[in-house]
Amino acid sequence: MSHRILLVEDERGLVRTLTDCLTGEGYLVGTAMDGETGLQRAREESFDILILDVMLPRKNGFDLLRDLRQQGVTTPAIMLTARGQIVDKILGLKLGADDYLTKPFDMGELLARLEAILRRVASGETTPPETYVFGDVRIDFRRAEVTRGSEPVELAAREYQLLRYFIEHREIVLSRNRLLDEVWGYDAMPVTRTVDVHVGLLRQKLEPNSRQPIYFLTVHGLGYRFVG
Repeated sequence: MSHRILLVEDERGLVRTLTDCLTGEGYLVGTAMDGETGLQRAREESFDILILDVMLPRKNGFDLLRDLRQQGVTTPAIMLTARGQIVDKILGLKLGADDYLTKPFDMGELLARLEAILRRVASGETTPPETYVFGDVRIDFRRAEVTRGSEPVELAAREYQLLRYFIEHREIVLSRNRLLDEVWGYDAMPVTRTVDVHVGLLRQKLEPNSRQPIYFLTVHGLGYRFVG
């Protein structure tokens, strides 16, 4: 089966060149000429990999990638840019890019990097995101640090583990029993109210209004659902 690539690039000449080359290598190529169109296509269609230019009209590549990752789209991405500053590379990788190429680049190098990423995905060697953002809350998984606005948020170990599990299973209704099994473990055997108490603590620390939660939602009779 041919791999599907979404190319988001506004230089028409480069779009034609890359499309011809990638098609010749057996890829199926979809294109978008601006960030908003790219965002819509990446959300609504199925692609195996994204190639995103940084300097795009309507929404730049960094913002496009950030929005996709926040919305749970984990499709691997390669960033293309004319910029050479190391800070841009770091920013792209922190936002969830899998690789980075500076223009002008050799087509052979792009093909090699595409193949490497696709091999890694096929082998199951996926890399979890290093950061996650919802509202004014930011989680740095590498350091196990949580901030809200510019202020650090102190979470107990179990609160942090529960938060991470919610993020990894966002939009899914999770029963209390499942949360007990997956976050606390069978050996812990806490009472059911333990889950409710810890969800309440996360709401107090991370919701704009803990009495009217918009991220950690109760699904009556079933459990909880995280929609950040």
